[in-house]
Amino acid sequence: MEAGLLLLLLLMMMMMGVFQAVETFCDGRQDGAQCVGALGGAVDIQLVDNAAEIPRLYWKKNGSKIVQWISNNTKTIIRDNRVTFIPSTGTVRLNNLIRDDSGQYELGALDSNGSLTAWRTLLLSVEAGVSSVQLVSECWSQGQMQVSCSSEEGDSPQYSWTLDGHTLTDSELFSGNSQTNIIVLRQNISGRLVCSVRNRVSESSREKDISTCGPPSPLLICGLRFLLVVLLLLSICLYFTWRKKKDEKDKSSADSEDQDNSVMMVEMSSAS
Repeated sequence: MEAGLLLLLLLMMMMMGVFQAVETFCDGRQDGAQCVGALGGAVDIQLVDNAAEIPRLYWKKNGSKIVQWISNNTKTIIRDNRVTFIPSTGTVRLNNLIRDDSGQYELGALDSNGSLTAWRTLLLSVEAGVSSVQLVSECWSQGQMQVSCSSEEGDSPQYSWTLDGHTLTDSELFSGNSQTNIIVLRQNISGRLVCSVRNRVSESSREKDISTCGPPSPLLICGLRFLLVVLLLLSICLYFTWRKKKDEKDKSSADSEDQDNSVMMVEMSSAS
């Protein structure tokens, strides 16, 4: 029941444009091809030009056959319900990608006698796409502005920055560069700042209108100075209060010592 509700929610989100599965394409006709797919999305991999010209074909992973094709009776055997195969284009599609789909795949082509005529491998990497990019800015005391860019999801993200449509320059950057996720802008820099985050399967961005970071306001400065004076006066008062109590304690100890000495002298005189 919960799975059905979750599926319905995902379908509604896709219809509203909130979520969209990422689709990628890979040419796997060369041995050692490297393919990438988006987590939860789909990848189309072209294995051959036209499977109809090949008597038999198989595609497998970890020794287990996923697709088998037999040309003479146009028969396709598929072991995974997430997979579809189009013989006319020699393309296999893998839907709803998961992490475990990553790995090495093998393609074998056979003649009518069952002899292997071609064999090659490809490596598939499934990565999470970037999403929910956030920008956070903070003014420094000297007027510079620190801006951080982050993505809630995404494998191996790469960052780039633009200001009013152009790449940030050294004259605008106090520290960092246009490929880091944290930058510090120099004083008096303002405009439309855009951070773009991308990886091999997707890209997302966030923009923000930034204003110049000015010096602290006169009211704030006066308030800080007043607070400093109050703390200084309070410290002085506490010091003199402590000093007074200490002097009184020392005087009391001295009087008590003098009284003890007087008693001892009286007792010694009486004994004589």
